[in-house]
Amino acid sequence: MLTGVAWYRREQWELLRYVSSDADKLEDTYDEWLESAERTFKEILKAGINLVKVDVDVDELVAWCRSQGRPVDGDARSLFVTHKIRLGNRGADQQRPGRE
Repeated sequence: MLTGVAWYRREQWELLRYVSSDADKLEDTYDEWLESAERTFKEILKAGINLVKVDVDVDELVAWCRSQGRPVDGDARSLFVTHKIRLGNRGADQQRPGRE
């Protein structure tokens, strides 16, 4: 099984916070998010789960949410990542356990 992790762009972090209905649940800065995301990514890999970093363009995310009639929130971001994996548009390479 392959699990996708949303990977955001530094230059779009403020936009992501602006468009997200749950911005209060997101880290204040990109650097805070990146530190947390990298730590979590490594922990999940060590648990033996196949991961892939999925590049998220915020404009694309917003357009997808509109087309689905969804607010931009954690559930929608997760579904968007799943959607991109199904399309084969993963962004970064797949990471297998033991290969950080």
